[in-house]
Amino acid sequence: MTSSLQTTAVSIRSPRAGTTADERPRRIRLARLGPRWRTAGGTAAGIGLAALVWSVVAATGIFPRQLFPTVAQILRAGQTLWADDLLISDVAASLRRALFGLAVGAVAGVVAAIVTANTRTGRGLLQPVLRLLAPVPTIGMVPLAILWFGIGENSKILVIALGVFVPVWISSHSGFAGTPADYLQAARCLGAGRWQTLMRVIVPEAVPDVVAGVRVGAAMAFVLIVVSEMTGTTAGIGYRIYQAQLFSQADRLIFCLLVLGVLGAVCDLLIAASTAPIQRWAREVN
Repeated sequence: MTSSLQTTAVSIRSPRAGTTADERPRRIRLARLGPRWRTAGGTAAGIGLAALVWSVVAATGIFPRQLFPTVAQILRAGQTLWADDLLISDVAASLRRALFGLAVGAVAGVVAAIVTANTRTGRGLLQPVLRLLAPVPTIGMVPLAILWFGIGENSKILVIALGVFVPVWISSHSGFAGTPADYLQAARCLGAGRWQTLMRVIVPEAVPDVVAGVRVGAAMAFVLIVVSEMTGTTAGIGYRIYQAQLFSQADRLIFCLLVLGVLGAVCDLLIAASTAPIQRWAREVN
């Protein structure tokens, strides 16, 4: 009698146990996809809410329709740019300038931070000069860049690189200079040389600060692309914004600003995703 009861209990539990085993991989997959879906859903909800608020304000008529276009008018302006084969060429030109300026400014900022944080000469000579130049508005450097390099591509890339350099240097310097003294003492006790200490202790410890500076620099690159493309070019999102302002085309201007925002957000997500494996200890929810 006891054996039959045990057999019945096993037969009742076994489908449940089997179902649990079958559902476990599925639950794991859902758990992995959950945050991504929540992020995508939150982004879509935020964009929808912003569009709704904009539509309500536009419908009230508080602002002239020419200066405060509806969402439909903004989308039609973007469709016109696409139909005229202007949108792709403008995006390509702005991306090329922004990414090249970002690369130059980021590399220069990290190298300068290593020098100012880890060498006496850098702390004594280079750091005071950079602290003096850091508060200077990058936009104010545009006339000087044009005087030095003309109105061609070099002046535009220089302006963007300078704007990227400052946040990258400040954040990276803080990371390199903030390495705990215990880590440095332990490396010396283990016989590590100066180069080994830099590459195996200081740099890994400063990676989150360097990445944070690069992400801020990337945002600055897309801000400065507008200023740098206002002169000496006939293609680019900044040039298109300037033209829309001259001809009072608010719908086209707003659409171009949205395009810049999307490009900057995608660039930030790519930087965060590509650097996540080397800073697992400082991962954030994006």
